[in-house]
Amino acid sequence: MIYLKTDDDLVYLRESGQIVAKALGTVAEYIKPGITTKYLDQIAEEFIRSCGAVPSFLNYSGFPASLCISLNDVVVHGIPTKEQVLKEGDIVSVDCGALKNGFHGDSAYTFRVGDVNKETEALLRTTKESLYQGIAQSLEGKRVGDIGYAVQEYCQRRGYTVVREMVGHGVGRNLHEDPEIPNVGKRGSGPQLKAGMVIAIEPMINMGTRNIVMERDGWTVRTADHKPSAHFEHTIAIRKNGGAEILTSFDYIQQVLGDRFI
Repeated sequence: MIYLKTDDDLVYLRESGQIVAKALGTVAEYIKPGITTKYLDQIAEEFIRSCGAVPSFLNYSGFPASLCISLNDVVVHGIPTKEQVLKEGDIVSVDCGALKNGFHGDSAYTFRVGDVNKETEALLRTTKESLYQGIAQSLEGKRVGDIGYAVQEYCQRRGYTVVREMVGHGVGRNLHEDPEIPNVGKRGSGPQLKAGMVIAIEPMINMGTRNIVMERDGWTVRTADHKPSAHFEHTIAIRKNGGAEILTSFDYIQQVLGDRFI
């Protein structure tokens, strides 16, 4: 069932979305060689709780952390640990959720650790741009397939592949709601977008094969060929007679990264 949000609901969804955005900005300050992914997780959890919210991911279906932190060839759902240390040239996807006043926020950003090669930077740039291609199709009266088509075409034309098994989703009182938002699609197909729908669009784009494998921990998803993968995500609201409203933000990340912001 697809739940349409009221204007009152959107007040709370904006607040949760901004907490997530600020948490990612806080994490951005610490992303550098030598930092453990567990430390980043602790930083985010402390910030989220300081805002009167709780981490959406912690204990969600048994997930053991507040952030999903995915390095290099990990597509999504990487588990932060004390042993996992960021290195020069890594890329790291940080996926964050926060719950406050009964509503969730959800967003992700893939960071460079120090300097990365031009091929990897191009993957990140294209993936982020494809997110906004999907958002541009998120208009009342359009369909879910229009979003997936926009993301898929933008990335595949540039030589990348799109993960099919992992998708975006509705967001509200539950972290994952209907409808699913695939990153592939056919124009004019799928559920119709209606004012009041709140969805997370999250392209997961690979440099090599689109095929993925699940690690034994039951969470970590890697590319089958171990080539890099990038992941960017915004939570958005479909508005009546207008464009989508982005409820999360990368502005706080940009403030930290300055001219290193992609």
